Amino acid sequence: MANYILYCRAGFEKDLAGEIQAVAAEKQIFGYCKLNANQGFVEFNATEHEPGLLFKQIKLDSLIFCRQWFRVLEVLNDLAEGDRITPIVEALQGETFSDLTIDYPDTNEGKEVTKFAKKFHLPLSKALEKKRILQRNAKRTLHLFIQSSDTITLGVSVKSNASPHHLGIHRLRFPKDAPSRSTLKLEEAFLHFVPADERETRLMPGMNAVDLGACPGGWTYQLVKLGMFVAAIDNGTMNEDLMETGQVKHFMEDGFVYRPKKQNVYWLVCDMVEKPTKVARLMANWLARGDCQEAIFNLKLPMKQRYQSVQDSFAVIRDILADYDIRYTLQGKHLYHDREEITVHLRTIARY
Repeated sequence: MANYILYCRAGFEKDLAGEIQAVAAEKQIFGYCKLNANQGFVEFNATEHEPGLLFKQIKLDSLIFCRQWFRVLEVLNDLAEGDRITPIVEALQGETFSDLTIDYPDTNEGKEVTKFAKKFHLPLSKALEKKRILQRNAKRTLHLFIQSSDTITLGVSVKSNASPHHLGIHRLRFPKDAPSRSTLKLEEAFLHFVPADERETRLMPGMNAVDLGACPGGWTYQLVKLGMFVAAIDNGTMNEDLMETGQVKHFMEDGFVYRPKKQNVYWLVCDMVEKPTKVARLMANWLARGDCQEAIFNLKLPMKQRYQSVQDSFAVIRDILADYDIRYTLQGKHLYHDREEITVHLRTIARY
């Protein structure tokens, strides 16, 4: 058996467990999960005929509820407080890594490790460099996953198939002039779904965008900051500073009814609170009719069977678009700034 640790938001362990087992089984990798409620991670025990097969068969970005993952190399127990470095170095003889990350669950208990991790990182790095275990040209990352002071799990991830962010969390600073904290959800979504080398062409100033359920303007704020012109659709009140930019037109209409008069909208964004399948149907119809080229939207999930809810919503989108000659991409992620929801990206690649 090969053991993997997968990180998630606390409270979503069952959803991640169901997802990784289902996705792995499609690749003929079978296994079972160990988990506890609200622990912030899942242990996946898989049957593999070669180490790290999971990384070769599945892309991290294809998993909705997984933030970061690594394959377990060894678990060190009963570590002496005076010398934790020696047993770690001894356990890693013959291995090479490009960098080191000291991890812990994204929980209140896990965050107590933060101070220790910062102090421990430098001396451990130097010891590993001295033994040539850390080498710049290596393509793997070493994970030290700490759950308690005397137990450390050693693991490895492949740099080309792992999150570049610590714990898989893209932390952002809240802009003081933004109308609401929801603005961070769209900012993170753009950073996650749009590659850095494509942002100049896909997030251009002067583009037309529509924000459904816009008020008070948290998502519109991001579009305006990028220099876009925004149709804000909501029966509520928009932030006055946004309206004064001259880039926003506010339409007091139902977001499920509104349609643009011209097919010149590139981005559609939506954070409306409604059943996920209803939102999914709306987004697919916008894309199918050519009313937008790319959409980012949130699906508010039920308390139970979240993964199944996502699958049902994605099925709605695929069924609708199957009737049109459209090539498209569909991807979802439970981003750090999401709560009881996931963020979805839907994009037209080509029309025949």
